Amino acid sequence: MINSGNGTDYESMRFDRRGQAEAFDAIGDRYDEAFPHKEGQVSVGEWLIGSLPPRSRVLDLGCGTGMPTARQLTDAGFDVVGVDLSGGMVELARAYVPGATFHQLDVADLRPGGSRDLGRFDAVAAFFSLLMLPRPEIPLALLTVRHLLVPGGLFALAMVEADVDDFSIPFVGHTIRVSGYLREDLHTVIETAGFEIVKEFSYTYAPSVADVPPEEQVFLCCRRRG
Repeated sequence: MINSGNGTDYESMRFDRRGQAEAFDAIGDRYDEAFPHKEGQVSVGEWLIGSLPPRSRVLDLGCGTGMPTARQLTDAGFDVVGVDLSGGMVELARAYVPGATFHQLDVADLRPGGSRDLGRFDAVAAFFSLLMLPRPEIPLALLTVRHLLVPGGLFALAMVEADVDDFSIPFVGHTIRVSGYLREDLHTVIETAGFEIVKEFSYTYAPSVADVPPEEQVFLCCRRRG
């Protein structure tokens, strides 16, 4: 059992994923068209590449279409595993990045005692995937990430800075629910889960579709403590 330290654990959590995966199934490769410029994500991928030994094992958590992260890390010679809740995204990722391995899984499946054991990783990347969870579940997901990492392993995280919890928004012609934190609150959540933030930067990003407003994207480069 993973406990977040505030009395919440996976056994007491009621998951509500209704509509989340279905939206991304329907969006498909239009996601990359809507978000064509991913300089921040690529930059953090370069940080991982420059910080990890050759042939490191990396998990792309919420891999989407596999672009650009799974492709970038695979091209660097890493052993890349991607997971996503959306079967449609996993299918696209397998086509776009045949050198990586992809699974349709929920982050909760990967917790200690969960339904799947993918082993341990030298690094985990979670770019805009944890914001798809309600706030009470995000600390649990972070503890799952810590469990998946070897001691001292790297964690690359991207979130949108926003003070919202399971908030419905229009998204590429569909509706999804998202959560976020203000910057200092995000730092607290990350550090409480057992990570040291070693590098941080942000971008103001304007997607290329009208129904997604501009957003402040926060990128954190972290290391597992202990």
